[in-house]
Formats: sequence, structure tokens, C-alpha cells
Amino acid sequence: MRWSQYFLYTLREDPADADVISQKLMMRAGMLRKVAAGIYTYLPLGLRSTQKMERIVREEMNRAGAVELLMPTIQPAELWQESKRWQLYGKELLRIRDRHDRDFVYAPTAEEVITDTVRDAVSSYRQLPINLYQIQTKFRDEVRPRFGLMRGREFTMKDAYSFHASDDSLNETYEAMREAYSRVFHRCALDHVRVEADTGAIGGSASHEFMVLAQSGEDAVVSCPNCKYGANIEKATSSFFMDEPEPAPAKLQEIHTPGTQSIDDVGRFLGKPTSQLVKTLVFDTDQGCVMVLVRGDREGNIIKIKNHLGAEWIEMMPDSRFQEATGGPVGYCGPVGTKAKRVLADVSLKGRKNWVVGGNKRDTHLGGANPGRDFPEPEWGDFTTVFAGDPCPRCRTPLEIYRGIEVGHIFKLGTKYSEPMNCTYLDEKGERQPMIMGCYGLGIGRTVAAAVEQSHDDNGIIWPMPIAPFEVVVTQLGREDNVRSTAEDVYRKLLEAGVDVLLDDRDERPGVKFKDADLVGFPLRIAVGAKSLAGGQIEWSWRRDRAKQLGAPGEVIARVIEAVSVRTG
Repeated sequence: MRWSQYFLYTLREDPADADVISQKLMMRAGMLRKVAAGIYTYLPLGLRSTQKMERIVREEMNRAGAVELLMPTIQPAELWQESKRWQLYGKELLRIRDRHDRDFVYAPTAEEVITDTVRDAVSSYRQLPINLYQIQTKFRDEVRPRFGLMRGREFTMKDAYSFHASDDSLNETYEAMREAYSRVFHRCALDHVRVEADTGAIGGSASHEFMVLAQSGEDAVVSCPNCKYGANIEKATSSFFMDEPEPAPAKLQEIHTPGTQSIDDVGRFLGKPTSQLVKTLVFDTDQGCVMVLVRGDREGNIIKIKNHLGAEWIEMMPDSRFQEATGGPVGYCGPVGTKAKRVLADVSLKGRKNWVVGGNKRDTHLGGANPGRDFPEPEWGDFTTVFAGDPCPRCRTPLEIYRGIEVGHIFKLGTKYSEPMNCTYLDEKGERQPMIMGCYGLGIGRTVAAAVEQSHDDNGIIWPMPIAPFEVVVTQLGREDNVRSTAEDVYRKLLEAGVDVLLDDRDERPGVKFKDADLVGFPLRIAVGAKSLAGGQIEWSWRRDRAKQLGAPGEVIARVIEAVSVRTG
């Protein structure tokens, strides 16, 4: 391909509305064009990278035993009503009507359609297991689409679904898919981790996320450097232990604490570290008012709390309803005599005595409060967010926290969809059973964008070879006959060797060509100019370090072919 004939136009300045580096660089490099909020046109260069990503994914899915099909993006509402997600999914579900006033959705995912497909085709345990996948466009009507391809509304995803007659069969396929995902990201040369995760709106009994590590990542990833425990921040746990023996229970007493609405204020007023205090969080849920007690130096984790409750929705209790719901004013409520429907307490408090808690009246706290004596024993559980340095739940090594970008998510769905949708099979005894399901999602465009977030510099993108739009750019420096003919010869021989190469034959200054090459991020650059040709040589360099190397054209061609084959093999 020749640059002069290609649809590739770079920008010198960052787009005004781009808010992350991948979005800025991909738009400047002529890979993307924004059409509307969270909706993009993949320009030819961007399409090449996503197609390479798709090829790697297809190869690994096929290797793992999955079979490709293609489902519609527009799905009838009846299927979503059957699965009970029509009401539950929320405003991210784009609901539309056809000319006959029938309800449809623009699919954000495909559990309903695939379950409907399999229940019509499979009737016996002898036909199981089945693992089907597609690479298809999805749409989620995000409230605030941002971060380019990483939080768009329309996106391309590989989604796979497996159907089984037993948990053992599901576990076997789940492990095969987990290994397949690891191979995908390894082949894309991405620094990534696999972590335990919350199942979220998809549901199920267990899930794992695959995170590309990048400082710009919107997710926090917790990892143990010793035993390799890993989880995202919504799921991660840690071990808590007492530093010193607890004293005997003291008498409950009121403490006058004027002007101390925050836990830090209380700590300063009493001269105590917040770790020795109890912080009260109050939530409004579909189940009523819920009070959650955590150590004063910890942060509540709303996802863990929601999952423990089995709540459909949860939010912080608004100030206007606070006192009526809890029996105490904002900043001074506590568990002793509370009106809250349920009281939860984090495991980090278990065994501690003589809590300092809100007194349920203004400017008042209580000291010496003990669960089971002064208020009913709370529901114990893990309700806080892990901090760096917390002890690992498996080996107690201090945990580390990184930033990551979620690029894949796999789930053990169980019978969440098969039971309500009557997707069943006849077992060996001739009895009808619900199929056990797994679900496996991987963001195509999101992974390409994550590669840019992970690997770039001030001059532009630094593509990993396997998903670079072109592996090599041959830069023709000048219009002299020998320069043109040598550049053409190098380009032709690389093409014949199967190298994905672009010839920059534009009538532009060398500086412009080099800046564009750095911006686009071609892994390898060959420069053909009159000065080096006078000595019978041409120049080549890696984008990652730009260390220039000289050699005869034939030698450079051979070394580039070898380098490409090693990096893409």
C-alpha cells in the first residue's frame, strides 16, 4: 500500500473533545473519526488494527473449541421480558419500536438470543456441551460516554456462550476459555493480569476480568506479589487482624462532641486515630434503609454491600430523608436504637469492643458500645475497599494496587438465563433439566485502545507488532531516481515476503514524514535517502527506541523480515 493512494490524514493538534491519550492519538493518527458521543467511524488505519485483533481472537476461540455464528443486533423485547432483564437492565438498554409499534432493543449483549437459539436446537445431554461465539456490534446507552473506544456507546465485542449438562463440564470449558483469553493478550504483546471480579448486570456465580495494565486505567487492580492472588477493587478482599488484645467491655456512655460530623472531626476531638473509631454509612435500597458500620479509616464498597443484600438498586441516603429513616441526624447516627431496617458490619470490626459510634442526636457520640449488648448483633461481611499494603487473604503478604483497563470478562452463569427461558435438555434418566451456562466477553476496539494507553510516548503511538495497522513503513526521502527506485525495490521485496508494509511516497519534507511515522506508531521504519545511499546503505530503526542502524538494502530487508516474523509468530 502507498501512502499517496491511501486514506490516511494525520492531525497536528489534539482534538478538543478527546479526554484520554488513546482517543487523542488514534484520532490524530487518522484511525478514528467521532460521529456522535461514544460513536466512531473506524477509518482504514483503525480498521486494520481491529481486523488483526479479530483474527487473533478467532484463532484462539477456534483453538479452544468454540464455533462461530452471527446473531442480530436488533432483538425482540419478548426475549428480554422472558429473561426478566427488560426492567432490570436500566437506561443503558436502548429500547426502540418498529413500524408495527413492537418493542425491540439494540443489543448490549446476547444472552437472550443465544439461549433462544440453543433451546430450539438442543434437546439431549448427548448434544452437550456447546460453545458458540460471535464478533458483533453492540450498543450500550452510556450516561457519559468517554475515553474514546474504552467507554463508547457503540462497540465491537467478541461474545461467547457455552451450554452444559453439569458443573464439571462448565468448569472445564471455563478454564479452556480463561487460557484462551490469556493467549490472546499474550499474542497481542500486552502486559495484562487476570483477576477475580464481580458478576454485575450479567449475573452468575463467579467471574474473572482480564486487565491491561496502564496508568490511565479507570479500574483498580489488587494483586499479591507472592501467591498471585488478584481481583478488581470491587471484588478484592484482605485479611484483618488485631494488633493488640481487646480490653473488657466498658459501660456505654454519652460523649458530647460538638461540631464533629465527619469521622476525622471525631478523631481529632477525642484524640484517637480513626482506625479505633466506627464510621456509619447509610444507604437507601429497594429493601429499605440499610446501615453499614466500617472501621473509621476504611471506605465502604457499595458493590459488595449491594451483592450481600441481593438488592436491585442502592444509593446513599439523601439528607432530606436521613433522620426519618435512621432516627439520628446526619453525622451523628449510629446503631444503638437505630430505625434502619438492617445493620451490617465489616469483618474488620469483628471481635473489637467498646466502639465509638454516633449517638443518634446532634453533637453526641457514644463510647463503650458493644454489639450484642447495646444493639443487636449485626450482619457480618466484607464491606470495605482494599488498600495497598493490606495483608493478602491467602498468604498475608502486603497487597499491591495497579491501574488497569478491563478488556475481557468471563462468567459462570449457571442457570440464570436457562431457567426463566426454559432452555432445557433430557438427562440420562429422561428427566428435563435446565442447561448450565457460561459467558465470555472480549472487547475488540477496547483492547486496541488499551494497547495505545499502555504503549505510547510524547510523539505518538508505539504499536505492538501483532496489532499494528502496518508492521513496517518505508520512508522515501527525496525524489531522486535512485532514492525512488531503491524505496520501491525494498517495498516490493517486503511485500513479496508477506510483510505488512506501507510505502510513504508522499511529496513531503523528511521532518513531516518522520513525525507522521512516529505519530502512527509503525513498529519498524526504513528510511531511504540520498545521503545514506551514496555509501550503498539505507537506515532502519525500531519505533520504541529510534536507535538507527545502517546496512545494505538486501541486509536490511533480511533483518526486517526476520524481526517481523519473530514478533508476529
